[in-house]
Amino acid sequence: MSFFKKLKDRLTGSSSKIDEGLDAIVSDGGVEEPPVIETPSEVITPDAPVETKEQTPEPTPKPGILGRMFGGEQATVVRRTLDDEMLEQLEELLITADMGVDTALRVTANMAEGRLGKKLSVPEIKQLLADEVARIMEPVARPMPLYAKKPQVVLVVGVNGAGKTTTIGKLASQFRAAGKNVVIAAGDTFRAAAVEQLQIWGERAGVPVMTAPEGSDPASLAFDAMTKAEANGADLLMIDTAGRLQNRSDLMEELAKIVRVIRKKDPDAPHNTLLVLDATTGQNAVQQVKVFQELADVSGLVMTKLDGTARGGVLVALADQFGLPIHAIGVGEQIDDLAAFDPAEFATALVGTSE
Repeated sequence: MSFFKKLKDRLTGSSSKIDEGLDAIVSDGGVEEPPVIETPSEVITPDAPVETKEQTPEPTPKPGILGRMFGGEQATVVRRTLDDEMLEQLEELLITADMGVDTALRVTANMAEGRLGKKLSVPEIKQLLADEVARIMEPVARPMPLYAKKPQVVLVVGVNGAGKTTTIGKLASQFRAAGKNVVIAAGDTFRAAAVEQLQIWGERAGVPVMTAPEGSDPASLAFDAMTKAEANGADLLMIDTAGRLQNRSDLMEELAKIVRVIRKKDPDAPHNTLLVLDATTGQNAVQQVKVFQELADVSGLVMTKLDGTARGGVLVALADQFGLPIHAIGVGEQIDDLAAFDPAEFATALVGTSE
């Protein structure tokens, strides 16, 4: 199964919310319109005999499959005139899908440009919405850059439960499969379960995992991991960090310490700081980006748990508000459930249009 198919199948919460909302909006004040069917006019050739006698009218034939598809009651299309009231309803719908107020206003304004007063159907609105979402997301859809610098230090941050450990394992496996020499540092020294989980992923991917005794200084482990990665000629060093709430100043200061310590060894490190976000947190992700960006100089985003959430629209808000690269998205627990972000595929799955 392709990743797009998985995304479309699993991003049901947001797409169904938007789908149902659009149906209700268009039905409210919309009118049914029959399809325009062009029928060929009767052609009489000069040599054709003209029948003059009265003929018995033949029974009307039953419509064939095309007639049933394109004619009759089943083929009526509901359209509604795009006006200010309809725009407000569209804005409210996008806000409930967690696009945020500012982004929802911007999206609907662009959709309405040059179309006010025109009658639109649900499929037409869906296509306009998908096109606008893809346009917003296109500039931020970029894979994580790889540099000649060895080791390239990748710091992975995020709050508790966002999926950092799993994301590191999946990324390490994918980079290893691409021929990169990868080392993982289990910087969440406060949770034995996190270290064990990384070790399992490391075994799967054939990637070494550096650990330290429980409760050890994460900054010291990060420094030692850089030394070892450099000695081993590793291409990438991925450093896990403890999940921390953005409102816990002590934990956030600890993260700042990790950054300060690794910069003593390499002033340019970390070369990438990936913020892993949980899609189910909705608009709270916006605040997380603000805080982590100030503290750790976030260079790119990974959004997990897009499957089954009604809040996939928050990714559009993040792209619109921050413009940070979105490197990957996840829709499950399997190794192939994390893939590079594709704006067109995401927009199609979010809105619920066809592939």
